[in-house]
Amino acid sequence: MIVSSLPRWVGTGAFALALIAGMVNAVGFLAFEHQAITHLTGTTTMFGVALAQGQGRIALNLLLFLLSFIAGAAASGAIVRNSTLRLGRRYGVALMLESLLLLLAIPLLRAHSTAGICIATAACGLQNAMASTYSGAVLRTTHVSGIFTDLGIMLGQRLGGHGHDPQRRNLYLLIVAGFTAGAVCGAAGFGLLAERVLLIPALLTGAVGLAYAIYHHRVVRRGA
Repeated sequence: MIVSSLPRWVGTGAFALALIAGMVNAVGFLAFEHQAITHLTGTTTMFGVALAQGQGRIALNLLLFLLSFIAGAAASGAIVRNSTLRLGRRYGVALMLESLLLLLAIPLLRAHSTAGICIATAACGLQNAMASTYSGAVLRTTHVSGIFTDLGIMLGQRLGGHGHDPQRRNLYLLIVAGFTAGAVCGAAGFGLLAERVLLIPALLTGAVGLAYAIYHHRVVRRGA
């Protein structure tokens, strides 16, 4: 990914999406048996452990979470379709769909239904795929393992006397900061609103998606 070739607003968007993911993951962790929502590493490990221990029901639930994330990513692929960042792409539709999924997840999570985790996980799969698509399949906003790896590589290169891309470093730091801030806000909000704290990321994604759709429509009309 050539960061310098991306519009400056991508950094702001990446921070906002990471903030939303951090909030959603914190709520899943606190509301449903410490279950991660925004990434699949722990879920896949737990799935393997459940299979090894013969815990069929648990393994089935975890498999549903994995498939839900894939389904969300598939929905993003069908909506956005292309890896080139361009105004005409249907990012607004993807964001409004994510908003709808998060809204649907709230009452189900309050009822401690596994369907709530499935829907929230699908929302995060959709978001992560959309960010990956618009950035050329490198940028991730729902988990930070790869980003910390890249930051470590950059640090090692710097210590070894080699240069690195400061714009990429700053973008990665923005994502880490956004995800961390989202986890703090999600945990603090959960203490006050419980699962209803997901209204915040749902409204944010919906508002941004609607604003993008309106902006795109006006640009198209001016060019007509």
